[in-house]
Amino acid sequence: MSEFLVSRPYLDARAVTQHETLRPPVDPETTLKENFLTSSGLASAGYRSAKYTPAEWVVNNEAAFNQAVSDVKNSEKVRHESKVLYTETEVRTLRTQAEGTKHLGERLQDIHFWRSELERHIEKLEAETDLVLAEKRRLEKALDATEIPFAIATDNLTCREKRLGPDLVKDLVEEELLREVELIRSIQALHKRTLDQTVTQIKANRDAKQTLEMDWSDKHQAYGLDNECGHYNNFSIETQHQPSSAKIQDHVSNCEQWMDFTRTNLAAAEREVRASGELRQLIGRVLQDTAEDLRAQCASVDQAFKQRCQELTEAKVQLEIHLSEILQQIGAQERNIVSLQQALYDKEAPMRVAQSRLHHRTHRPNMELCRDAPQLSLVEEVGEITHTMSALTQQLSEARASLAAMEESRMVLEKAIACKTHSLFIDRDKCMSHRVRYPDLVTLSGF
Repeated sequence: MSEFLVSRPYLDARAVTQHETLRPPVDPETTLKENFLTSSGLASAGYRSAKYTPAEWVVNNEAAFNQAVSDVKNSEKVRHESKVLYTETEVRTLRTQAEGTKHLGERLQDIHFWRSELERHIEKLEAETDLVLAEKRRLEKALDATEIPFAIATDNLTCREKRLGPDLVKDLVEEELLREVELIRSIQALHKRTLDQTVTQIKANRDAKQTLEMDWSDKHQAYGLDNECGHYNNFSIETQHQPSSAKIQDHVSNCEQWMDFTRTNLAAAEREVRASGELRQLIGRVLQDTAEDLRAQCASVDQAFKQRCQELTEAKVQLEIHLSEILQQIGAQERNIVSLQQALYDKEAPMRVAQSRLHHRTHRPNMELCRDAPQLSLVEEVGEITHTMSALTQQLSEARASLAAMEESRMVLEKAIACKTHSLFIDRDKCMSHRVRYPDLVTLSGF
């Protein structure tokens, strides 16, 4: 019987001996099937060539046993490693999650701290802004209060322009009034500049407050989100997969930048608070100093008015005394003129008598027309009467000239008295009575 060589399954005895699988494990059933198909096709060639030997059967069985033992050990190893792995990963995952929760808690504390700081500074800014607004209202009231002194001073100057004659003089009162007007204008300009500075400071305070409020709002929102995240756990039903959330975005800030941003905002707010406090102190000093300056200038003007009214009163009294004397003299002079006129009139009759005697005696005839004692006496009488009348006429002329001069003096005195009376009326009855409405120190200070 012929023998044919038949291919048999490859079996590495070293691998079986060493219990190591160098190739992928071979399925015995698959090998038997392949061998059966091969040997069955050649069955006609003989029964011996298509069968395994007992030794091969033993080796094949040992290989299957060893493979099963190896697979069991490998499975046990894999199960052990898996158990260790998922235990470690569970612990590590829980630890990592706990650390994340801890970090969230620390972050919440940081956010709460900075949010509290922001709230404190927002309240400070709000309180400071309210104080500056109160000072702004004081400035506006003080500025409005200066309109009354300005109106009073300009009205006084306008009224005093109506003084008459020589009383229209640039005296101390006018100088003080002009000084008061200039002082009020400078104070109004100072108040307006301070008011503009106050408005700018209020805007800066509100801008800083708005910045803090926006930062506070962001932190409040972040606090709510982180607080919600801190309450998440493995049993939360609202959690879901977000694969792209683990990517760190390029535009996000780090912790140092986050704190620096808030510190910068707080520092800016603190600067505005200090600036507001300094501005309030400046406003207080400005209002106090300007009010005191106005009241001091008002006192100077009032003192000048009193002094001027006293001078006018004294001058008026002196003029009235002189007018009284002039009137007395005018009366006496008028009586004197009447007496002189009467004396002249009284001399008319003696003159007529003497001249008539002389005229009649000129009609004496011839030698009777002589220069006798009566003739000489009559001539002397006429000369004497003529001289007396001439003296009386001269005296009458002087008396009339004196009366005219006194009349002119009377008119001048009366005009001067009327002028002084008018000036006193303007200064005392109009100006000084108007100055009674001058605001007091409290009103000028803006209260």
